[in-house]
Amino acid sequence: ERVICNHEVAGSTPAAGTKLRPRMNLSEFKQSLTADAPPAEIGDFALQALWYVAKDDWHRAHELAQADKGSSGAWVHAYLHRVEGDLSNAGYWYRRAGKPAHTGELAAEWDETATAPL
Repeated sequence: ERVICNHEVAGSTPAAGTKLRPRMNLSEFKQSLTADAPPAEIGDFALQALWYVAKDDWHRAHELAQADKGSSGAWVHAYLHRVEGDLSNAGYWYRRAGKPAHTGELAAEWDETATAPL
């Protein structure tokens, strides 16, 4: 099962400014949805946004996606607008993320986004 973290090379040090996702697999991340808040070690806004949208808190997820100014935030932002049904707005955010517009199932994109490197 894929791990929710950046790709790391044994014995290497991440580049300055690189954000690392916690060492948690997708199953563990999904299991955390039974809690009242995302796992404390998840400081990444994009991952927090995915957690909140899975908990049916679209507005909180949207706030967090907007707070992440990188490509991960833009990708999650696109996903959120797909969830909302606003495909035009989603298209804008996919372009900002440098990703092709996703047309598959939302659940598959959620998994893909949660496990993608930042």
